[in-house]
Amino acid sequence: MTTALAPTLPARLSLTPETPLAGLLDGAWWPRTRDLAAELPPLVDALEERYGRITRVAVNPTRWPVVPHKVAATGHIVHVGWFTEQDPDKMILLSYTTGRCDLLVIPPGTEPAAAARLMTAAALPGSVLAAGALMSDEAATGRRTRDTRSVEDAWETDGGSVPPPLRHPLVGARMIPLPGNPRR
Repeated sequence: MTTALAPTLPARLSLTPETPLAGLLDGAWWPRTRDLAAELPPLVDALEERYGRITRVAVNPTRWPVVPHKVAATGHIVHVGWFTEQDPDKMILLSYTTGRCDLLVIPPGTEPAAAARLMTAAALPGSVLAAGALMSDEAATGRRTRDTRSVEDAWETDGGSVPPPLRHPLVGARMIPLPGNPRR
């Protein structure tokens, strides 16, 4: 009896355009699960045309429940290493022909709109934002959107009271809007 293998879905991947303008990331990958052994082969296949044969991958084990030492890809084996010092939101892929490809790894359960923003931001040529910074920025953007709605709700339900000052995203200082300048 022959068992038919389920077809693998293509990798959800966004790469920077080929340009001499280098950035910290070469793009983003949005896996469907946290099963690295199942998710890695389609990713390696998708990268092969641009980066050549991917031979090694480095991940932080924080985001992957199981990190296999070897994963079978189309026609070869990919060696997987893990490093706790590496940014947990980044994956490094190594190729003998091209060198290195650094990808932001978007968590599988991410909402599609947030994943689309992250994939676009990670693929910007020359970006100096690291993987962790992109994830933090996205989390802050989502909170700011929710906070804006709650401030508007408070205005309506509290008789037009002035909302509390916003926290500055970088230094944690309070920002007080100047009279005549609307809040963003």
